[in-house]
Amino acid sequence: MAHSTVAVLERHLTLYRRLFWASAMSSFLLPVLFLVSIGLGVGGYVGDLGGVSYLQWIVPGVMAATAFQMAVGETTYPVLGDFKWTRGYHAMRATPVRIGDMVAGQVLFMVVRVLPQTAVFLAIVVLFGGLRSWWSVVTPLVCAAVVVASALPVMGVSARIDNDGYFALLFRFVMIPMTLFAGVFFPVAQLPLVAQWLAWVSPLWHGVELCRAATLGVAPPWPIWAHALCLVAWTVAGGWFAMRGFARRLAV
Repeated sequence: MAHSTVAVLERHLTLYRRLFWASAMSSFLLPVLFLVSIGLGVGGYVGDLGGVSYLQWIVPGVMAATAFQMAVGETTYPVLGDFKWTRGYHAMRATPVRIGDMVAGQVLFMVVRVLPQTAVFLAIVVLFGGLRSWWSVVTPLVCAAVVVASALPVMGVSARIDNDGYFALLFRFVMIPMTLFAGVFFPVAQLPLVAQWLAWVSPLWHGVELCRAATLGVAPPWPIWAHALCLVAWTVAGGWFAMRGFARRLAV
């Protein structure tokens, strides 16, 4: 019998198999189209940024932002749906599956999705000359870390609400601003100091800077261990928050 966490992963993979082609556009094609339109189109007007082409500068930001947005998308309606509409988590709770298995299995599912997605994106970017360093091969792992650090807190929120209208607020006031002001499209140093502080505490900014350091072969703004420590802190705090939310919702 498979471990409970693996069983939860298998459940999500089985459901995803039916939706694969429907999600292929957002998972694979949209980031590439966005990269071409912004990186090449807008980049032709922007010119070089930090001594590299705008295309090369924006590649790591698009990768990390795509992973972040996937993490948020997969832990809002799907999580609330499994509590409120399909009662999937309640069904799991009636089996030997534990709260930790539910959370870990769903996060593992997102990691399994983002790794090949990022690898395919890198392969396409190579054709456009968007990479400058062999360290680019570690970016899928960085994107996986962004997924885990971002998904767990949102899972905790989704487990605590009963109205999906709150997700509009989450998208509008958290996901979109974090994507716009986390160094994806322009350096955070150009922002006011208060906005810089907000960027520094977000998991996306740390993922963007680590990916950028890898693809460009340069040192990140902070030491690598500091960026990694911030992602770990989000993971630990988010894991506790998610576990508590699931336990409360399932009345454990």
